[in-house]
Amino acid sequence: MPNPDELLVSIAAMVESEPSNQMSLTVVAQGAVITGRLAPEDTWRERVAEVLRSSDRLSPFSDTFVRRRKRDRPDDQDPTHLHFHLARILQGSVGIPDTGGMFRVAITDVSAWTVGDFSYSDQ
Repeated sequence: MPNPDELLVSIAAMVESEPSNQMSLTVVAQGAVITGRLAPEDTWRERVAEVLRSSDRLSPFSDTFVRRRKRDRPDDQDPTHLHFHLARILQGSVGIPDTGGMFRVAITDVSAWTVGDFSYSDQ
């Protein structure tokens, strides 16, 4: 397993320590370009659980995303994943999904990244 990018781990740790989802990031992970805003893991989990709860078929899975902080990751352990909110996978000139989604990416899977999100157009 490759060593995670220390700067990217630091950015993820900063996002975890600040209750904000304003940090935009674009990453390349296993060939996919993902762009969006980073969110703290707790916030990301809560939002995914809300979406699942609102579905008749998927609501049983919502409890899986409820955070159990001490069991999942001790406070002194570095983040291992980036949690994107309003994220899109860029494919050509199109971003999927249109409205943005909730993506979780392992930091060790990121081969390139930049601060900010890419925009795209239908032109």
